[in-house]
Amino acid sequence: MSARALAAELEVSERTIYRDVEALAIAGVPIYAETGVKGGYALLDSYRTSLTGMNEPEVRALFMLSIPEPLADLGVSQELRSALLKLTAALPAQQRQDEAHVRQRIHLDANWWFQGGESILHLPPIQQAVWQDRKLSIQYQLQYGPPLGVTQVIEPYGLVAKAGVWYVVYGHNGHFDHAQSRCFQAKRISKIAKVDMLETSFTRDSAFDLVEFWQTWCHTYETQRAKYPVTVRIAANFIEQLPHYLGETALAALSTAETVEADGWQTITLNFEYLEEARTKLLGLGGAVEVLAPLPLRLSLADFAAQITKRYEET
Repeated sequence: MSARALAAELEVSERTIYRDVEALAIAGVPIYAETGVKGGYALLDSYRTSLTGMNEPEVRALFMLSIPEPLADLGVSQELRSALLKLTAALPAQQRQDEAHVRQRIHLDANWWFQGGESILHLPPIQQAVWQDRKLSIQYQLQYGPPLGVTQVIEPYGLVAKAGVWYVVYGHNGHFDHAQSRCFQAKRISKIAKVDMLETSFTRDSAFDLVEFWQTWCHTYETQRAKYPVTVRIAANFIEQLPHYLGETALAALSTAETVEADGWQTITLNFEYLEEARTKLLGLGGAVEVLAPLPLRLSLADFAAQITKRYEET
């Protein structure tokens, strides 16, 4: 392209084009000029730019990226894969050779053990409402609520995926009608039975910060949730199977194991919501688990075990 055509395309003066071409040449970009009626500036056909300033650790970190499942849920996995390919293509050939080296040595898996897939049937319409700032009418079932569930109009502010589980963060007016009373909450999408996107839009609170809200909400949820701590001993040959029966409760406890005995048994603290839940879940583990405390749970388990033994002895 001629300097005049470049100047028109970039909306600058021809003098600026001359100065920039000189700067590019000094920087090592293989740009050259051809004189004559059909002349102008050109690049070598084989030239490809590199990502300026990326050092070896940064390139290695780039190749460690994989497509997390939540992004696939949102339908953007192909776009991200394409973007990574374009970034890779912009690297010098020597650095591109590092890709296979890194990918065969590090793989990131963000899913918990024994975590089954959740229903995300309503994720697409909720995502659309989040992008468009549109109100939603959602229906969900309370544990002790009416049979038909509860219907609520919400203002969806954002989506959060925590360990592969999707939540919608939303604003609502609580029990009042004025905007100043707006409250923010989060709800697990798999618990929502029905979603309808309304024609009404809403104005976002400019002071709202999704990351800050989520961190505060998680802390509140973890500290205020009713807990019934149970100290147990786990047989050595059953430790790896415990998460299959107790899920995240076991994973959290095993990560902070208190005591490992000489025979391999571990003493850990499991958190349940109440005694009955703990008894129901621990009874199914048989002799692989021994409850040390609290005493009421230990006595209750012994009583249930005695009832079961007596029943089967009679038959």
